[in-house]
Amino acid sequence: MARARAADGHPVQVALIGAGKFGSMFLAQVPTTPGIEVSVIVDLSPARARAACKNVGWDDARITATRFITTLRELNELDGIEVVVEATGDPVAGISHALTAIAAGCHIVMVNVEADVLAGPLLASRADDAGVVYSLAYGDQPSLICELVDWARTCGFPIVAAGKGTRYLPHFHESTPSDVWRNRGVDPEAARKGGMNAQMFNSFIDGTKSSIEMAAVANATGLNAASGGLQFIPCSAADLPRMLRPNQDEHHQQQEGRVEVVSSVWRDGSVIPGNLRWGVYVVFRAPNAYSKRCFGEYGMVTDESGEYAALYRPYHLIGLELNVSIFSAVFRREATGRPTCFHADVVATAKRDLLIAEMLDGEGGYTVWGKLVPASDSLKLGGLPIGLANSVKVCRPVAKGQILTWDDVEIDKVEKTYLFRREMETGAVQSIQMAPSG
Repeated sequence: MARARAADGHPVQVALIGAGKFGSMFLAQVPTTPGIEVSVIVDLSPARARAACKNVGWDDARITATRFITTLRELNELDGIEVVVEATGDPVAGISHALTAIAAGCHIVMVNVEADVLAGPLLASRADDAGVVYSLAYGDQPSLICELVDWARTCGFPIVAAGKGTRYLPHFHESTPSDVWRNRGVDPEAARKGGMNAQMFNSFIDGTKSSIEMAAVANATGLNAASGGLQFIPCSAADLPRMLRPNQDEHHQQQEGRVEVVSSVWRDGSVIPGNLRWGVYVVFRAPNAYSKRCFGEYGMVTDESGEYAALYRPYHLIGLELNVSIFSAVFRREATGRPTCFHADVVATAKRDLLIAEMLDGEGGYTVWGKLVPASDSLKLGGLPIGLANSVKVCRPVAKGQILTWDDVEIDKVEKTYLFRREMETGAVQSIQMAPSG
């Protein structure tokens, strides 16, 4: 279908918002992909965006033919655009951009998982009402996990767990931009020369990014989040069926149908051979004796019972794979993962004792990290979402390790993003109240 569009001289028209690392990886694939054209790039620094295009191999003719703008001020700036890719990573900007794209009749590919977790279910509903596709970004781990879950369910396998790998140690929850490079194992001078953003990278270390990504998966698939948060179970890829099966030992009382992250290192920091640090997985169960026998006949790696097995992908290539989402939205009108419910939330949790009048500094900063919780727990508690825990003042003391609530901070209650999030929460509460008991 893409080749046909290319042959007709009518390639899919894309607007990219945010020409950072993810955006650059996507842009690198455009010249070698028939049927796609990025005609608009929105970035706070057009000069930086042009440099990114040059850096990934765009020739001068392609760069000259592209329109570079700093903001989306008017809907007509998206005239002729079929797909908007939101890749800023800013939850407030992301929600605004998504609503603008939807109002302009464009499909929206939400690389910005922070915005998706803050209010994705409501954004997806708005997109449905407008007749456009709202989609997670293929190549990012949440979308790839959704694909594995879809595969297992389509085949008739009950889902035990699904998730991703990462490098985790318990003290990482206290990590700040000051010690992120030590925790990540990166030379600080190399990080400086490479222009690496300490706070952004710290969000991957302190557990926030893992929580955000697993919330996106839970809300897209209906899988559950454990009330105690992610366990970050040390595990090799081959050991997934044994370590993720339900109630596998007294230390891991686990249930079927959940999201979970596995660690690539043991708790002493040593590397687990055959780990899944860069990958994604789904653990599933044989629904009957015949299927279980087939697992053995076809060489599946299972637990010792032969009943539990896993399918995994060892790598993800983020922006290099994004075209799958774009073409899926345009040609199939199908999302590569999208919120279908509000099952999980990510709440701001104190990294240290917080005092009255302190300012929260958001994801990856010095004050809070994002913890995955069931959405029902967050609603009952009045949890402060991590996406709105930035540049707000603490109004009462909060102990280290405590989840912050709306009442713990001074927040602008007429700000658009706050109101949009609260609208989603109100709808979620009404849905829970209307649901049949049992």
